[in-house]
Amino acid sequence: MFDERIQYGRDPQHFAELRLPTGTGPFPFLFVIHGGFWQSAYDLSHIGHLCAALTREGIITCNLEYRRLGDPGGGWPGTFQDVSLATDYIVETISSDPRIDAARTAVLGHSAGGHLALWLISRHRIPKASPLHGRQKNRISAAVSLAGVCDLRTAWKHGLGNGIVAKFMGGTPDKHTDRYDAGSPIELLPNGTRQVLIHGTADSVVPVSQSEKFVERAEQLGDRPTLVKLNDVGHFDLIDPESEAWSAVVKAVLPPLGLG
Repeated sequence: MFDERIQYGRDPQHFAELRLPTGTGPFPFLFVIHGGFWQSAYDLSHIGHLCAALTREGIITCNLEYRRLGDPGGGWPGTFQDVSLATDYIVETISSDPRIDAARTAVLGHSAGGHLALWLISRHRIPKASPLHGRQKNRISAAVSLAGVCDLRTAWKHGLGNGIVAKFMGGTPDKHTDRYDAGSPIELLPNGTRQVLIHGTADSVVPVSQSEKFVERAEQLGDRPTLVKLNDVGHFDLIDPESEAWSAVVKAVLPPLGLG
């Protein structure tokens, strides 16, 4: 169960679910973006257990829904625009709430949500000619990627999700170079923001090389990301509070929010 629902736009998918810790706060605020290879068959409910578990750690979690493939307007550019709209609107809405420590605001995403989380903190790097460019009202201080898709070109090349990347982007990297330049987190480095990437070495859905290559390039360009590799951990273990990997996930998530 969640405590409050926020409608951030006009579309039925433009909503978020808030979970609030017990007490008066102020508490850090964490946007959570679910995965599912950007497809409408997978919604925010499957990451609700993660949100509830992190809320018990003293974090306000804001579980975002957004348009996905299969929804009118989902995919390029609507999915990106929804995440931007949601975070800008919600940060402004909650800025005066005494329960919230707005200075400790971060975003976490799993799988395709990890892609969107890393992309979100790099929006200021997007060229003005792109439909994804917009005036960023509020910078988010940190991003946590759980088994995220960090490099869309490589993901397309390796056929992740049975070719879903080309469907999501509306074509291949050769056909839409500008889209991949504006929509792939690895292309928007360096972003100067705190980045924590957590990935299991036994992930058969999104290979750990996605996070490894992202961190390598980020370091080359002057960023200082943190990579946490968990041996023998699979793709969905990272969002399961009952998994053996969960304690390691929490240990990595808390510091960017000023906890732990």
